[in-house]
Amino acid sequence: MVEWTEQERSIITSIFSNLDYDDVGPKALVRCLIVYPWTQRYFASFGNLYNADAIKTNPNIQAHGTRVLHGLDRAVKNMDNIKGTYAELSVLHSEKLHVDPDNFKLLADCLTIVIAAKMGSGFTPEMQATFQKFLAVVVSALGRQYH
Repeated sequence: MVEWTEQERSIITSIFSNLDYDDVGPKALVRCLIVYPWTQRYFASFGNLYNADAIKTNPNIQAHGTRVLHGLDRAVKNMDNIKGTYAELSVLHSEKLHVDPDNFKLLADCLTIVIAAKMGSGFTPEMQATFQKFLAVVVSALGRQYH
């Protein structure tokens, strides 16, 4: 179990309360699919992913990026039971979708980059450390079914 300080809880809540989910989520997913092209194989049903421009303008990718970010809200609201919060989603990703669990980490890294770019100097080292701790817990919970 992860221990969260009140300051860490406050930082995570603050980051998420100021996010434009329809902007940040799609940008993070687009970045992941372009920088790590092997991740595209899980999105074959999403239509044209032929090149970076196609990925950037794909409405299915945009919608899924927003959905992923809203999914992280569940962790923010359940910071004391993130593992339980994502138990069903972990089963779905492992047993039905067969997603490589390393891809969760890649997307988390892309999300960190997008948020850092949005926040600029406001994304302090302390905020980054807390955010990355939070994402590491989420990634672990999503990959739980694989262990």
